Amino acid sequence: MIKPHGSAELNPLYVNDSAARQNLMRAAESMPGIIVSSATAANTVMLGGGYFNPLTGFMNRADVRRVCDDMRTAADVFFPVPILNVCDDTGPIEGAERIALRDPNVEGNPVLAVMDVAAIETLSTLDLELILSKVYGTTDSKHPGVQEFLAQGKHLVSGPVQVLNFSYFEKDFPQTFRTAVQIRQEINKRGWNRVVAFQTRNPMHRAHEELCKIAMDAVNADGLVIHMLLGKLKPGDIPASVRDAAIRKMVEVYFEPNTAMITGYGFDMLYAGPREALLHALFRQNMGASHFIIGRDHAGVGEYYGAFDAQTIFDSEAVAGALEIEIFRADHTAYSKKLNKVVMMRDVPDHTTEDFVLLSGTRVREMLGQGIAPPAEFTRPEVAEILMDYYRSSGSRQTSAS
Repeated sequence: MIKPHGSAELNPLYVNDSAARQNLMRAAESMPGIIVSSATAANTVMLGGGYFNPLTGFMNRADVRRVCDDMRTAADVFFPVPILNVCDDTGPIEGAERIALRDPNVEGNPVLAVMDVAAIETLSTLDLELILSKVYGTTDSKHPGVQEFLAQGKHLVSGPVQVLNFSYFEKDFPQTFRTAVQIRQEINKRGWNRVVAFQTRNPMHRAHEELCKIAMDAVNADGLVIHMLLGKLKPGDIPASVRDAAIRKMVEVYFEPNTAMITGYGFDMLYAGPREALLHALFRQNMGASHFIIGRDHAGVGEYYGAFDAQTIFDSEAVAGALEIEIFRADHTAYSKKLNKVVMMRDVPDHTTEDFVLLSGTRVREMLGQGIAPPAEFTRPEVAEILMDYYRSSGSRQTSAS
């Protein structure tokens, strides 16, 4: 199986020993602490699950600046995005050497992790501008990732962490949430070596399903890991529980047995386009995937990034050789009326727009909201039924990515 990024073995930060974990939980109750942001809580969950290997905790200002400029930590480890604990008030932890990080997303704000404080630093205006321009590619406060980042505050708390639980993800998604450790174990149990990973924050329509199959055939893969984001999205996106149900139905009906795993991870979407695509590839390597699908406008939002920027960034000098995982570069995928199957548009230069079954995301949402199933060439009927039930029950008409 492919090695984790940056080390020979995966080193998750979750305290696996039950007795040690309970002792830390008891000790944490009397520690100074802060209720962290949702983004920091998600980072903590990812560190605990081994997804952010080989990090041992949250980055400091020197790491932030080098990651932004060179995609390397101060210790020269490739990392495309700063992994931060940013807050707006450090008063409760001033002078503390060890603190409790409390969960903002669970009632009662239970302790999520214990952190050894290496430094507390304040990000300057120039620091913030550097992060926004390099990671998000924009300082526009209308960008949902920029907006979320700026809302967290300016104080950077860095140091190693010991993770004590996985927030609400294990409870809310017991069939789906899996750590990188668990996915590696399952891949090994199934005897898979060549594994394709597919990232999704949306329901999977027919084109997504067929794209996964095209990629598996192209790289002669043993299996597919559908890895859905379970954390917070922008307003209007379809809830994780609905996406989960739709994807499970699709796999049950349209995939051969033992060819696809349905899993999810606890992270809040950044919408950072190319830089986030690199992060997605890094933690898919950590979970054991040998190949990762990158499509058009991967991890993008609005018009902030070029259609294939998330692919071409892998060709940059800073990235070359940094990761072992291989990228499957996908084009826009749609059903061909000429060929009666789903194809990548780049593979059929003789086609015109009229030769494809194409629907805008807005039109698909309108149809679902009106109880009208999109064509079977676009959305599997079993999937459409689940989505129509959601729109009927919620009355949702909000704009969401498709």
